Amino acid sequence: MSANTESQTCSLSSRKRCPQACGLESVAPLVDSGEETPDPIPTTIKGIIPAWINGSFLRNGPGKFEFGDDRYNHWFDGMALMQRFHISEGSVTYSSRFLQSDSYVLNSEKNRIVVSEFGTVAMPDPCKNFFARFFSRFQIPQPTDNANVNFVKYKGDYYVSTETNFMRRVDPQTLETKEKVDWSQYIAVNSATAHPHYDQQGATYNMGNSYSRDGFFYTIIRVPPLEKTSEEDSADLTGAEVICSIPAAESTKPSYYHSFVMSENYIVFVEQPIKLNVLKFMLFKIMGQSFQKILSWEPEYDTIFHLVDRHTGKRSEVKYRAAPMFTLHQINAFEDNGYLVMDMCCGDDGVVIGDFTLENLRRKSGEDMDKFYNSLCRNLPRRYVLPLNVDEQTPLDQNLVMLPNCKATAKKTDSKEVYVTHEELHSDELLQYGGLEFPQINYDKYNGRPYRYFYACGFGHVFADSLLKMDVHTKELKVWRYPGLYPSEPVFVASPNATEEDDGVVLSVIITPRKEKSTFLLVLDARTFAELGRAEVPVNIPYGTHGVFNKMG
Repeated sequence: MSANTESQTCSLSSRKRCPQACGLESVAPLVDSGEETPDPIPTTIKGIIPAWINGSFLRNGPGKFEFGDDRYNHWFDGMALMQRFHISEGSVTYSSRFLQSDSYVLNSEKNRIVVSEFGTVAMPDPCKNFFARFFSRFQIPQPTDNANVNFVKYKGDYYVSTETNFMRRVDPQTLETKEKVDWSQYIAVNSATAHPHYDQQGATYNMGNSYSRDGFFYTIIRVPPLEKTSEEDSADLTGAEVICSIPAAESTKPSYYHSFVMSENYIVFVEQPIKLNVLKFMLFKIMGQSFQKILSWEPEYDTIFHLVDRHTGKRSEVKYRAAPMFTLHQINAFEDNGYLVMDMCCGDDGVVIGDFTLENLRRKSGEDMDKFYNSLCRNLPRRYVLPLNVDEQTPLDQNLVMLPNCKATAKKTDSKEVYVTHEELHSDELLQYGGLEFPQINYDKYNGRPYRYFYACGFGHVFADSLLKMDVHTKELKVWRYPGLYPSEPVFVASPNATEEDDGVVLSVIITPRKEKSTFLLVLDARTFAELGRAEVPVNIPYGTHGVFNKMG
């Protein structure tokens, strides 16, 4: 490809670069409410589940979309359904439970939606008189504790998390719901992400928000490792601290974010042009608007990368800017000869979050579904490189990136500002799979370090319809894809005594709208991407979000 052709291609939006879909099938059953299976049930094994896999694959996601006659509007609103695939000596059992959050319990007791979620506003109690209903509009809404996004760990305990200030501790063996944890009782934050990072010493890092009369701040949180085992069965976030507070570029329009970047020595917060309107946020209940309605994609703003030393909490005086882009999930980041290399899934249109309404996801097969899918942003893997040693002597307006075989650029534009452009971390082959999301790596060994492989879902439909393995050195793909099968986020599990980065298996839950009770746990050889085996589960499972492998399970 010539330099001119490559420039023209990269100027196209990620959506326009991917093929248009035609004749997509309906995936409505993937967002039907599921049922609990609290007692573990056996699965039917096809092929071979390696005997060395010993633990539990834990999954989370929206699983109940109505109470009584009330219906949720958005996929993110569904009540959390936790799932456990327990793997031991080649056999697999399955169990699931609804998280007994305050939101779930209150909705169940009233048999209607009484707690607002991301895309659904709870209406006042019809049994109250007119004045009580009217004044209830002016009450500050309590954030939901419907933690339906991910399983996370702090000091060895498992929690389920969403993006409010509430988490729920859970038992990873029984999926029993334990106590509710409020971040604000430990540190001055009003929320935290569902995507923390873990360092080699066992500390956990996360990002949160704080806002006061002084403005809106993005906060970096550190929870120390577990020092000694306590006999008390209770949540323990003692020692949690804010190591850095980053003021929003515009305090009345802070950015939405879902995750952040971490290498061995740095944390990078990506301030992207998906904006939260603070004034609307304060009024959204009075206006009868959902949280979804106060987010907007505003590409007149650049993307800003805020660089922080994660050991000292010191923020770099250099501001790194890039063209407007949208990102939910980072792949990995590492340092290399004075540069910070960041790989992430990126798109060119941040409207996508609000589009995942249940009405859209339940569209009919064919033209109706095609139209919706073809309007969506496609996320593609990109590499950004930040030069770490920028000072007064650094020359202006010349490319500072000197890494071999790297097409990313960084140019100093004034004394404390660097403008960066990305390298496409893929070949054109990826476009036929609709881009990718839900990236995973060999996290235990390679997070924050130079790496070669990552695993992800391809999005040839509104939900993932393929599993991908990407070689970031060669940009070559390996693919698992079958019509009508929709995989979950792939999770890597290393083989015992593994010496190679991709020596292990990849786990993913596969569901289909074509057949009742036909879900299965898929096990792929991570090196070859060949199927080893599957464990078939005789229950219907809604499409989930994120999961982890619990080795101690």
